[in-house]
Amino acid sequence: MIAGLTVVIPTWNAAATLPATLAGLAPAEVLVADAGSPDGTAEVAQALGARVIHAPHGRGAQLAAGVAAARGPWLLLLHADTRLAPGWRDAVQAAMAGPTARAWHFRFALDDPAPAARRLERAVAWRSRVLGLPYGDQGLLIHRDLLDAAGGIRPLPLMEDVELVRRIGGARLGALDVAATTSAARWQRDGYLRRSARNLLCLGLWFAGVPPRIIALVYSGRRR
Repeated sequence: MIAGLTVVIPTWNAAATLPATLAGLAPAEVLVADAGSPDGTAEVAQALGARVIHAPHGRGAQLAAGVAAARGPWLLLLHADTRLAPGWRDAVQAAMAGPTARAWHFRFALDDPAPAARRLERAVAWRSRVLGLPYGDQGLLIHRDLLDAAGGIRPLPLMEDVELVRRIGGARLGALDVAATTSAARWQRDGYLRRSARNLLCLGLWFAGVPPRIIALVYSGRRR
């Protein structure tokens, strides 16, 4: 157990990917904020030792509920289909020993050997380093004091990760040289170019001031 740390994972129909994610987190305290997944996600999480709470659907609302219920002063916000590389514990403990006014993200990786996956990883590394915009699938290690000072997590249906790191600010963000490997299933299903273009469009719409609920429709491919 890493003293003072709670891993918060928002879930929706994540029964297939969650076991691998949780297996790599032992023995950390894990809190799963589930939105009533019909695939048995909550039962899987409980069986694997996670503490489960029920939250309104939407990643922002689920993260906010999870943070409110977390016991530790340090929070690691993580997606249910993202697995941390074995060195994450040492990296996190070293970061936790430093200033609490600094947040940290991991290095983005995909579980796909395709060249397109490597190109996307390089693009994300550039975006994180130059623009200071890590996404939620890179995880976020943050002390509760800094999160509170930044205004907490807002219950947005989408872009809650971008909105939060913009409030934290690039000067208070650091990179941990440990991979956070995310499932490439969505990119393989939609195509790397198509999905990346959609993600870039959503980011542009957010910066243009389009309401997150509209961006969520664009992201999912649904019409109003």
